[in-house]
This record gives sequence, structure tokens and C-alpha cells, in this order.
Amino acid sequence: MLAVAFDSGEQFELPFEYLRVFSPSAEVSGHGPGQEILQIGKERVRITAIEPVGSYAVRLIFDDGHDTGLYSWSVLYELGKNHKQNWERYLKRLKDAGYQRKE
Repeated sequence: MLAVAFDSGEQFELPFEYLRVFSPSAEVSGHGPGQEILQIGKERVRITAIEPVGSYAVRLIFDDGHDTGLYSWSVLYELGKNHKQNWERYLKRLKDAGYQRKE
């Protein structure tokens, strides 16, 4: 889990798998709406490093080699605020693709 806290007092604990499959990188989110690439097999992915990018974002480095997503504070906030809905949508996409998660 990655814990993030905001000046508003809101705090979120975001699982590594969730952060990986919702990476804001073009490799995951595509180059526009509807171009998202379904990420599978990320159940056990871990974050190995976190690098600050100025004062506006962090780069999360995952143990599967993914390191191109820049997670701005607004992206992390939206991921936290919409965690439940995003996760349910992701699980449905996996099911529709015929993929069974390995817990």
C-alpha cells in the first residue's frame, strides 16, 4: 500500500496493483479516451522506488519494470477518491476479457 495524505485532511491507502493498473503513462492509459490498455497479471507487483518530480508529482518504479507513469498529486487524489469505482470497473474489464485474478 502507498499511503497519501492531502492538506484537506483526506488520506488514502492505495494498493500497489491498483496504482500499477491505473498508471497515467501512455503505455497503460493510451493516447486518448478509449485507448486504455488492460493490464493483467499485476496482482503481486510491488513499488521498489518513489522519485519526486519537482513539487508536482512522483514517479513510481514497479518491480515489473514499469517506470514511465508520473503520478501528479491531482492524479493520486483522483485515484484515491474514486478507488472503489475504478477498481470495480477494472475487475469487470478483467472478467469480460476472460482473465481470472490470482490472489
